[in-house]
Amino acid sequence: MKKFILFQLFLISSAVWSQAPQKLNSVEIYEQLQKLNFLGKVLYVAAHPDDENTKLITFFSNQYHAQTAYLSLTRGDGGQNLIGTELREKLGAIRTQELLSARRIDGGEQFFTRAYDFGYSKEPNETYAIWNKQEVCDDIIQVLNTFQPDIVIHRFAHNTPGTTHGHHTASAQLSLEAISLIKNQPKRVFFNTSWWFYGSQEAFESADKSNLIALSTNVFYPLKGKSNNEIAALSRSQHKCQGFGTLGTRGEETEYLELLKGDLPKSSNLFEGIDTTWSRVQGGQAIGALLSEVEKNFNFNNPSVHLPDLMKAYQLIEQLDDAHWKAIKSKQLLKIIEACSGLFMEAVADTESTTPSNTFNLNIEVINRSTSKAKLVSVKVLELPNETKNIELKNNIKNSFSFKNIRYNPDADYSNLFWLKEAKTEGMYRISNPELRILPEVTTAFPVVFTLEIEGNTLEIVKNICYKFNNPDDGETYIPFTVLPEATTAISPEVLLFNGVDPKTVTVTVTAHKADIKGTVSLCYPSDWRVEPKEIPIAIASKNETQNVTFTVYPSKSITTTNLISLVQIEGQLLDRKLITLGYPHIPKQTLLLPSESKAVILDLKIKGKNIGYIMGAGDEIPDNLSQVGYQVKVLQPDAITLEKIQNFDAIILGIRAFNVVDELKYKNKILFDYVNNGGNLIVQYNTSNNLITNEIAPYKLKIANDRVTNENAAVTLLTPQHSVLHYPNKITEKDFTGWKQEQGLYYPNQWGTEFTPIISSSDPGETPKQGGLLIAKYGKGNYIYTGLSFFRELPEGVSGAYRLLANLIALE
Repeated sequence: MKKFILFQLFLISSAVWSQAPQKLNSVEIYEQLQKLNFLGKVLYVAAHPDDENTKLITFFSNQYHAQTAYLSLTRGDGGQNLIGTELREKLGAIRTQELLSARRIDGGEQFFTRAYDFGYSKEPNETYAIWNKQEVCDDIIQVLNTFQPDIVIHRFAHNTPGTTHGHHTASAQLSLEAISLIKNQPKRVFFNTSWWFYGSQEAFESADKSNLIALSTNVFYPLKGKSNNEIAALSRSQHKCQGFGTLGTRGEETEYLELLKGDLPKSSNLFEGIDTTWSRVQGGQAIGALLSEVEKNFNFNNPSVHLPDLMKAYQLIEQLDDAHWKAIKSKQLLKIIEACSGLFMEAVADTESTTPSNTFNLNIEVINRSTSKAKLVSVKVLELPNETKNIELKNNIKNSFSFKNIRYNPDADYSNLFWLKEAKTEGMYRISNPELRILPEVTTAFPVVFTLEIEGNTLEIVKNICYKFNNPDDGETYIPFTVLPEATTAISPEVLLFNGVDPKTVTVTVTAHKADIKGTVSLCYPSDWRVEPKEIPIAIASKNETQNVTFTVYPSKSITTTNLISLVQIEGQLLDRKLITLGYPHIPKQTLLLPSESKAVILDLKIKGKNIGYIMGAGDEIPDNLSQVGYQVKVLQPDAITLEKIQNFDAIILGIRAFNVVDELKYKNKILFDYVNNGGNLIVQYNTSNNLITNEIAPYKLKIANDRVTNENAAVTLLTPQHSVLHYPNKITEKDFTGWKQEQGLYYPNQWGTEFTPIISSSDPGETPKQGGLLIAKYGKGNYIYTGLSFFRELPEGVSGAYRLLANLIALE
């Protein structure tokens, strides 16, 4: 008997195991057969999550049935977040999962490189100065050699540096460089152009299109009941943290591709001249004949009737000499065999998490929901011995059994996102295991191997241990099973701000991940700082219970910035991890284990006017940051704003992108302007020029542009050195703009009324000075202030100058 093995440990773009398991219906099985019988590949290349053209990915995956993948050079860590306060690595984790959610809809696969999205750059040389160009190129080569695309499509032009984000241009340049270095060259390379690369629709209409191919992509798929761009819109709408929800469209639409390498097809078939049948593989004709008959005569009512032919095809695939296509097509076919067999296998833990020193129980369910002849031969759980079962799997009869007191390998890694396990550089993640570098995620290695006999053939199917429960709102809910340290800690606040030498307290929250833990908690800190007490004993009786302990921290007289690390010692282990979970309805729950630390910063800060009203925008941490340094901050509900309720605030601050996301500001803006007119200070942080909910964002003329200063170390000129905002209560100098993080500011206005006074000027290298970073206008008795300076990034990082400047804006008279 032939033994077939189906491994599902490493996921590229198929169903994420932490969600409900994928159960293919007959239409989906048929669509998988169509993909099985098409031997062609397309790779789409760009820089970030949301850069990809989901219309084309959907089209190639569903119209051609091609294996289609998107290579995003970064995970989008440097972007903004419209659904929460997560930034940097945590935002990258969310955006990774949003890409996977998108690929599950459009049918594509997903790859990455180790490049870290450090923020906006204006041209590729700025990008290469921070990325390790060679490592990124090596990762692209790895994707090309692994995926072996016939066609590569770039989202961005390689030859127009300075016209778009430096990461964008770099993605195309590095892709071309990588392609030139590989043996298996793609047949064609294209640039996915459109009118907006030409500046206007009119310019595009008059352009020479002799090197372009036009694709009519918005076809209708009867099996799905949707047009191509309806599916593409659902896919793109998964980028929720970027606010990229979009409407589906019907009717003809055209996509344009500019040829960069290879020959231009004479027709609209991009695979013209490329053999995409089984004949492209030596020995594949017999396989194609078998599978074409299955596809032609597919039985939607009873797919299991095709199992004998599918098994024969698999045997022939196993005999292929072409290792590349053999691996791909055997995996695809085994997925179809499992689905046609109507098999359901699941291994559910009785707990969401375990620890290396703890045990858990496992409940197994196996059921054959077809007329196929099937037997469960054995089950192997993790590193336990193989357990023989020899159970005949009768049609629709459930088989359940358990494994008790399982202990996971104590030497194995804790559950964590693999790219966060090593300290990154400014521009690159460090991933020692080369096999992981290009993957979007790795399923935690909790394999349960089911050995079965189906129609006389032995088949091994590997499932991962999961955890599920009944949610009263959503019903059956799946959550990843994880291995955690015995305890984790978290310091609050994450940025500890000292305004002078007076001591402050920090709270360390210890969370037990097993029952009955005892130990001690301490802080690690520089020798010229002081912490009391040195350590605190803890005892926690129940799993998931927490205990808070408090330390008093006395700052140094010489070191102004340091990190405090919290440690818990349990059973001889010194544990220093903080558990972060990310949970949003549109992505699986994510578990991150990061260093448990707090940044301690000594500020030279004076404040005046402590009573602050804050209107949240897209999400930031500024209210908490201001509270730490002595302000009394009240978060205001926009719909409840009246002039009477806000008139006693010393200042009102609008969170980032408030005029993009807070609908009430369409009419509440007038109340805010009246507040200023009566003597208040209104501080409006950056908004984007697109999707403003109203153009009346100021009482005077103010037009937002895309101007920004990406160099956080850019020299600043004080344009009005005598202005009170630079003197009271803190003396602001150019030194207050040193030590900023990621960027200086973004989306500056480029036009404003004469009532505004620009306060500062700065620019990126080679550019004209930008004066729109901080604008102040007197309006009645008060002050209207618009600033694109990135306070939302600087305050959480404890940047002293940002606190001092914002304090002056609040105190402005």
